[in-house]
Amino acid sequence: MAKNTSNSDGAAEELGFDERLERLESIVSELEAGDLGLEPAIERYTSGIELLKSCHATLAAQRARVEELTADADRALRPFEGDPDLAGGE
Repeated sequence: MAKNTSNSDGAAEELGFDERLERLESIVSELEAGDLGLEPAIERYTSGIELLKSCHATLAAQRARVEELTADADRALRPFEGDPDLAGGE
């Protein structure tokens, strides 16, 4: 089988999240098939771990971004306390 999935040393960062996830799924499929020898399997496993770490880092960064945006939106949507109409008063 071709070794195009085993060269993720630094290349993982150049790929988008979806591409990294697809490559990781491909590596998992190759390993689960059990058709690889020991050396290629270790290479794929190593590449898979690097892709997994990269995906986790991306998800953590995006989660932090969503939390920050949500907090900003919550602050922006708070009613102005000086205006009874905006504060929900009568």
